[in-house]
Amino acid sequence: MPTPDTQPAASGDVGALSEGASLGTAALQSRPTPRACAALAYRGGDAAPRVVAKGRGILADSIIEKARASGVYVHESRELLALLMQIDLDSHIPPQLYIAVAELLAWLYHLEETGDRRLSHPPT
Repeated sequence: MPTPDTQPAASGDVGALSEGASLGTAALQSRPTPRACAALAYRGGDAAPRVVAKGRGILADSIIEKARASGVYVHESRELLALLMQIDLDSHIPPQLYIAVAELLAWLYHLEETGDRRLSHPPT
């Protein structure tokens, strides 16, 4: 049962992580415990990426596990995660986050195109 600091994804949203688990999808996590995460998806026709899942503790662990099992990249960024956790599920990210998320998506695109998984963080 969710606690006040967790929000389960709406029915089917976590499953959406496996759809096109590539350029347009990323999960962000924080450490130390309790772990938290937010998953973004950028689908064709969307004006901006959406928050498709988010949670803390066991729910976050489950989202991260499903993301990794689906081949979705999991990136750690406490600052960005703190902002994404304030966004309602299935809502677009606000314009203030466009640049930060665009840089992350550009880096993911680079990883996919080159197959280079050795980079541990987005280039600056």
